[in-house]
Amino acid sequence: MNHPLDPPSAQPLPLKSLQVFGAALRHKSFSLAAQELHVTPGAVSQQIQKLEDWLGQSLFVRGVRQIEPTPQAQAYWASIAPALASIQQASDQLRLAQAQEVWLSMPPTLAARWFAPRMAGFLQQWPGVSLHLSATTALADFERERVDLAIRNFDGQSKDLQADLLRADEARLYCAPDYARRMALQSPADVQRCTLLHTTQHPYWADWLARFAGLKGAQAAQIQGMHFDQSMLAVETARHAQGLLLCSVILVEAELESGALQELWPQCRLPLNKGYYLVHPRQTVLRPAAAALKQWLLETAQQQRAAGLANHG
Repeated sequence: MNHPLDPPSAQPLPLKSLQVFGAALRHKSFSLAAQELHVTPGAVSQQIQKLEDWLGQSLFVRGVRQIEPTPQAQAYWASIAPALASIQQASDQLRLAQAQEVWLSMPPTLAARWFAPRMAGFLQQWPGVSLHLSATTALADFERERVDLAIRNFDGQSKDLQADLLRADEARLYCAPDYARRMALQSPADVQRCTLLHTTQHPYWADWLARFAGLKGAQAAQIQGMHFDQSMLAVETARHAQGLLLCSVILVEAELESGALQELWPQCRLPLNKGYYLVHPRQTVLRPAAAALKQWLLETAQQQRAAGLANHG
């Protein structure tokens, strides 16, 4: 047992205090840190005090309603945070090595319109696996979040990620059949009298208009439009005959099958240097459940490509 008068360096580093320190630093509040960690503010304060005693200096300037980390505290956290993240990741991998659970992240529209109709197929093939799906526009942080696999729409270039192509992307033009008849759409130049549905995922109207309709600058800017931060909302708007949609075919396959949407001028597809990729860290050895999901996703995408998206590909 250590003597009470031993110097701080002789005492073991209070590892539990480091997690509490990180939470307090992020929130700049002992109370909010306590909520995150499901402990009392007093317990947080005690852990911070223990770490400060070990380091021999204060880490926070205490205020009435807020705490402020010292410059030394911020520099200290910047140095230890990567190591703590590695410890957490390695511990999770070992703890969950044989667990029949898998965490998958993807954009909401892709989750709802492409993955959800197929999800039952995976669970039927792997009935013992528990699937956790996160539908979010935020990029998954493999170091800090519990996520095994993610689907991203990008160019597939990453030095840190293994990226396997599910489907190449291109911007295609869709609308409801009633809308095409109502607007008497005969050629790409006719789109200037339509309403254009803009999405953050496929912001390529200017390129499409210049390339296929010969409309640039002020001519293109004058065309009426609506803007959406979720492609799913733009698809619904197009389905209700409210405008022209420029997006990926993978997001509208159900509407194409039912006839709710039709593609206009297939010769006017805009090629993109992006695609839907299945990604995970290069150095990570996937757990059995995650490896099974990866194989199933790649096989499903390959079958879909071979089938030509039921003649709409």
